[in-house]
Amino acid sequence: MNSKQEPNRVLAFDYGLRQIGVAVGSTFMGTTQPLPVLLARDGVPSWAEITTLLREWQPDHFLVGDPINMDGTPSDISLRAQKFARRLEGRFKIGVTMVDERLTSFAVKHERFTGIDQRQTKGRGSDFKKEPVDSLAAELILKDWMNT
Repeated sequence: MNSKQEPNRVLAFDYGLRQIGVAVGSTFMGTTQPLPVLLARDGVPSWAEITTLLREWQPDHFLVGDPINMDGTPSDISLRAQKFARRLEGRFKIGVTMVDERLTSFAVKHERFTGIDQRQTKGRGSDFKKEPVDSLAAELILKDWMNT
């Protein structure tokens, strides 16, 4: 971020090809909250929906999770997330920071399902996949960024 002033209201995105998780936070208040997931078509969101989010939350900065490989090299999806970040910045003239998001979705799924008796989850593998964790992952990206 090039601005001398720390951002106050931040929108964070967990980029995906079919859906994009979104969270909002206030650095001043130290609060975060997940927002509804945005549907995407081959990684392209409804820009009108993002415009609506901007009107409602009036962010002064964006975060986009960077899904780099475990060895630190860019993945195919990370290149697309970076393109999404450039488009956000270009369209809305708001600064964007890419944030390493390795294992955030895994961490959210693990946290959400920790403590559930294994017998209760037998045959429920499809339920695990259906749980909407994208916005919770965006919130985790935001929390990690705020705590650094």
